[in-house]
Amino acid sequence: MTPAWRHSLRAWRLQTSSPRIPKMCPSLSRAFRTSVTKLGLHTKPRMPPCDFTPEEYQSLAYERVLEIHNQHLPPTSMVYFPKPLLLHQGHMEWLFDYEGNRYLDFFSGIVTVSVGHCHPKVNAVAQKQLGRLWHTSALFFHTPIHEFAEKLSALLPEPLKVIFLVNSGSEANDLAMLMARAHSKSTDIISLRGGYHGCSPYTLGLTNVGPFRMDLPGGLGCQSTMCPDVFRGPWGGSHCRDSPVQTIRKCSCAPDCCQAKDQYIEQFKDTLNTSVAKSIAGFFAEPIQGVNGVVQYPKGFLGEAFELVRERGGVCVSDEVQTGFGRLGSHFWGFQTHGVLPDIVTMAKGIGNGFPMAAVATTPEIAKSLATRLLHFNTFGGNPMACAIGSAVLEVIKEENLQENSQEVGTYMLQKFAELRDEFEIVGDVRGKGLMIGIEMVKDKVSCEPLSREEVGEIHDNCKRMGLLIGRGGIFAQTFRIAPSLCISKPDVRFAVEVFRSALIQHIERRAK
Repeated sequence: MTPAWRHSLRAWRLQTSSPRIPKMCPSLSRAFRTSVTKLGLHTKPRMPPCDFTPEEYQSLAYERVLEIHNQHLPPTSMVYFPKPLLLHQGHMEWLFDYEGNRYLDFFSGIVTVSVGHCHPKVNAVAQKQLGRLWHTSALFFHTPIHEFAEKLSALLPEPLKVIFLVNSGSEANDLAMLMARAHSKSTDIISLRGGYHGCSPYTLGLTNVGPFRMDLPGGLGCQSTMCPDVFRGPWGGSHCRDSPVQTIRKCSCAPDCCQAKDQYIEQFKDTLNTSVAKSIAGFFAEPIQGVNGVVQYPKGFLGEAFELVRERGGVCVSDEVQTGFGRLGSHFWGFQTHGVLPDIVTMAKGIGNGFPMAAVATTPEIAKSLATRLLHFNTFGGNPMACAIGSAVLEVIKEENLQENSQEVGTYMLQKFAELRDEFEIVGDVRGKGLMIGIEMVKDKVSCEPLSREEVGEIHDNCKRMGLLIGRGGIFAQTFRIAPSLCISKPDVRFAVEVFRSALIQHIERRAK
């Protein structure tokens, strides 16, 4: 296997003399040079049509919104763009700002709007339930919670048939931590570096992304281990990932054998032997890391890691907050793509299409272990509104074949973005599965050093100005995250790829100057 930083450098020689054409390296394809000439540098790609007309914005002036935000809302550096976007309305894959500008939403509210903004069926169900019963509590029965629990459990394999309903992904992982410790009667929990499992005081111990770490004590009993990142990590090759697109790193492994996986498992064993007690509570993993920039592990890694955890008495938790509900295309749940069966599954985001709800699925045995140690209660978890909406979302995913759409359109999009990786020296990696895609930006493909935050930010803003909204992630905010609603089409993809290519061209022009 050849480390990423040892790939031969494709020279960044400047050529072309036209002041209106960016100076490009010879590695850029003829198709790319043709597209520059044909489109021009600053031609705004044409959006696919949309038959929806938003209402006229009649609320606070933009300047007043900024004033209130600065005075009364928490200070944060998370807001996107130098001029923050003020959104007004949404329809399926589209968003509209206060000035009526239309945007193709390819981040879906941080991987949350699963079936489309204000989906007509989900809206109708919500409005009907709103007029019937908003809230009661777990002290009384109401049919929406029973209907939803039955539908959700039918989508999970045996023995994951007990459903706990809560309100957010952090809450779900909080509860899963408690379950793991109650059942195992142990404390230590392992999670992968780069993993994100929530921002509550309890789950911050599991989360291993720099900006979400505090310099105050917390996360008692949580231990991180090496992330098996086959692009940026020390090992990886050309057969590692369960994806239509592999890394540019080469290896001598046969397609059914992965030396990188074996090396990362040795690191996992080292953590078990040196950093935790002999008996552990559990192991948390996202099937694909989301906040870390859509990082995929070598095939077979999770299966072997789960076996090692169970040998120590621990339970295995699959965090499906971003990967569940058909997003990955080939399977409904991310853990199924790894051929593993977890003991606990946590889910949120897409479960409610933007409505605040979440769930934890587990076995009757683990549920009983919790019940013998705690009277678990949640005021809003499983409320009638959330459960009615959750059932509607599951029905839409099935009726509109959205998992199949994710597979078909997502594979098409991955392949299109992979073409850009071959054209641009600063596109280091394209990865993902279904409609969960990461595009990692680098200074060059030899060093694979992350492209600076400022440069990535400029490309990000360029996309927004041309009508495309995408996310950012990675330890250095160097990766573009693409996770649209599952309803998108191939024309949407073609527009998005054209916008992203145009944004890269504009960046090359700035760099050349």
